[in-house]
Amino acid sequence: MQRDEPSGGSLYLVGTPIGHLGDLSPRARDLLRSVDVIACEDTRHSGQLLSSLGAGGRKLSFHQHNTRTRVPQLLDLLAEGQSLAVISDAGLPGISDPGEELVAAAHQAGHPVICIPGPCAATTALVSSGLPSGRFCFEGFLPAKGKERRARLEAISHEPRTTVLYEAPHRLITLLEELQHHCGGERPLQVARELTKRHEEQVGPTVDRALLHFQQHQPQGECTIVLGGAPSQNVEEPNDDELLRQLQALQDEGASASDAARQLAQTTGLSRRRLYALLHQGTSN
Repeated sequence: MQRDEPSGGSLYLVGTPIGHLGDLSPRARDLLRSVDVIACEDTRHSGQLLSSLGAGGRKLSFHQHNTRTRVPQLLDLLAEGQSLAVISDAGLPGISDPGEELVAAAHQAGHPVICIPGPCAATTALVSSGLPSGRFCFEGFLPAKGKERRARLEAISHEPRTTVLYEAPHRLITLLEELQHHCGGERPLQVARELTKRHEEQVGPTVDRALLHFQQHQPQGECTIVLGGAPSQNVEEPNDDELLRQLQALQDEGASASDAARQLAQTTGLSRRRLYALLHQGTSN
């Protein structure tokens, strides 16, 4: 059974198009036309969309630079029983924007939070990349510089899951050069730009190939990068003879059978019980 929308005192997160205006859902259209207040990342940018819909609700700016003062104001509106919709410039609010903080505050204050699903650059790029999507992680925009950025890149280089990142066009080549350094040029990668728009483009299939392309063609439009996971490191397990030799070497250094099995279990990840049994089997032969 469908609920009556909008409901007073409820916070609505409304997904808006990331390019193609036809991707705005009928439910999102109806909600934006009838809600009391609409919090926009940029009222001028969103004003064009809202005007085309005939949305008459009060518009308020809500972005990363006014979060501290705006969140309490928006909570007050909810407490007064007004219905509130939050939209970003494009996509699903709460992904790499201050909507996340407002949602947490609304939940804490006991207000209903309802998402009107819509386009999202991260998942759109992921499913169209051809890279594994069964397990993935979202990094958004990396720290701008310094050791925090380097640490994040190093962690990503070892991440076995597919990773999705956002990057501005003027910083894309720098990011690809960093990924080349940390992950290697042959790591699978797709750069999606201008998603759902007329000049939508997917560039890959590796870090090297994408970097070469954008060195020759200036990046334009917001970019979503989908990076393949780190290849698994298949370490060959030592055979029983080698394990027994290591256990006996530990005993020669003064370790008891139990301590030798425990120490080797810690370094190899093998079962202590198995190693202990192996040691006794070796001494009884």
